[in-house]
Amino acid sequence: MQVYTPPLRDMRFVLHELHGSDELSTLPGLDELTADVIDAVLEEAGKLATNVLAPLNASGDREGCTYENGVVRTPSGFKEAYRTYVEGGWAGIGNDPAHGGQGLPYSVTKLVEEMLCSGNLAFGIFPGLTQGACHALGAHADAELKARFLPKLVSGEWSGTMCLTEPQCGTDLGLVRTRAVPRGDGSYGVTGAKIFISAGEHDLTANIVHLVLARLPDAPAGIKGISLLAVPKLLPDAEGRPGPRNGVTCAGIEHKMGLHGSPTCQMVFEDATGWLVGEPHKGMRAMFAMMNAERLSVGTQGLGLGEAAYQSAVAYARERLQGRALSGARHPELPADPILVHPDVRRMLMTMRANTEGCRALAAWIARALDRAERSPDPEIRKRAEDLTALMTPIVKALFTDLGFETASLGMQVMGGHGYIRDQGMEQYMRDARIAMIYEGTNGIQALDLVGRKLPAHAGRYLRRFFHPVQDFLDAAADDDDLAPLVGPLAKAFGALQLASAHVAEKGLRDPEEAGAAASAYLRLFGRVALGYMWARMAQTAFARRAAGGPDGAFYAAKIATARFYMDKLLPEAAGLWGDIKSGKSAVMALDDAAF
Repeated sequence: MQVYTPPLRDMRFVLHELHGSDELSTLPGLDELTADVIDAVLEEAGKLATNVLAPLNASGDREGCTYENGVVRTPSGFKEAYRTYVEGGWAGIGNDPAHGGQGLPYSVTKLVEEMLCSGNLAFGIFPGLTQGACHALGAHADAELKARFLPKLVSGEWSGTMCLTEPQCGTDLGLVRTRAVPRGDGSYGVTGAKIFISAGEHDLTANIVHLVLARLPDAPAGIKGISLLAVPKLLPDAEGRPGPRNGVTCAGIEHKMGLHGSPTCQMVFEDATGWLVGEPHKGMRAMFAMMNAERLSVGTQGLGLGEAAYQSAVAYARERLQGRALSGARHPELPADPILVHPDVRRMLMTMRANTEGCRALAAWIARALDRAERSPDPEIRKRAEDLTALMTPIVKALFTDLGFETASLGMQVMGGHGYIRDQGMEQYMRDARIAMIYEGTNGIQALDLVGRKLPAHAGRYLRRFFHPVQDFLDAAADDDDLAPLVGPLAKAFGALQLASAHVAEKGLRDPEEAGAAASAYLRLFGRVALGYMWARMAQTAFARRAAGGPDGAFYAAKIATARFYMDKLLPEAAGLWGDIKSGKSAVMALDDAAF
């Protein structure tokens, strides 16, 4: 029972009412972007997700991708769906108009991305990776390389990948062995093997542009010796048409737990022709432009799957008749009440709802920061937005994917034995969600990034970009009677986060293992407070809108009730996390290596 209806009303709420979409039209290049235009884009994207992509989700999972003699074929219907996607103009909605894109802001494209992930995550990976490649090339490639590749990638005629991982190196990219030898004509011969390459080979596009990490002959050792190259599957001719086959082959695809409709490839490069992206030995700078964009997108995957799992669980809970309500029969005309009446089922559904809607609000807040960072004419506004985005990227990636998996797991629990059965579709959401906690940097790596890089950066400047608006909100809402039940728990959890930040910073300076042992709990604590901040703001907006009257009173009442659930039932986790952090590393590091 895979059920999905685009949550357009909630998307409009966070975009227009909570974060104020009027600001978008004041940014350069967005002067004609009105709320009506945004709503029309979201509505059409919703139709694509529900009418084209969602019907292929379960069948694509069952059929999977096939590999034969270097050729990878996607599941039935994927090629037609991709053609519909491209013909509808969706491939370039967020890209620079100079390369054929439509130039829509992140505030809109991230919501579109969420719907694609809810409808069919395996399909969404293909265009998602291409967007990451466009981002890296747009930020770091020279004019000639941009002209050669970006128009085709932006149009969706070609697709992109990123090729980082090798058999001997994953997170530690300083161990990369792939070589790139200059040929004297501006190109390089790239030789090496890459693994775990999503969409490395497929039949959806006429060409695939691989962004490959490699070492030049004079490269220094370690991470400082990595370069980035663009290596197409087929070499383009002078007119940009795909020409002869490059020295790039797919040696096989992985047999995976989930995401069966998306091939994960083993790629071999044999003196393949490639071109340098950015400066020699500065490949990680260029690749991180793509990786950070991908980490935010992977967070969106967790959000999208969580929404689909929530809706499917609610539909089941409304229909499944089991037992009677503890307060007495709610539907005496039926042989039993729907399980929706039972407190524990409602606890699970409310947890799913509160986490998912909170993540959507936080995602929209970060998307707005991305828009300011990219478009604002004010350097100080851009800098503050860049700081906030840098701070929140590991939190969004890790928290959203953790909660997406937890939401799918709760959805399975709501459905009981039927949730465990493949035909019902809930177990697919759970399998698909699990990988998001691993790829694009495991969630443990995200936690280390938060405590090791972001927390101490610029003497705590990044932290201030979050702490200051939260404190300003708490101060302004202190005398608001409606918000009092929400502001109190948020203030307490925020205080714990402030104490934990100082504790981790101080302990980590003396002993990095102390910071490492606390990292995952600290990220979770930060994420819980960030969602609490969003829920308090959503409740404030809902109270004001409900008081103004209108037809959406039930929607705002539900927002307020869900905010109270979050504060009462989920935010108290912060106290336990602070206790975990204070306990230090001793229990983690005490066991001798040989005892494992």
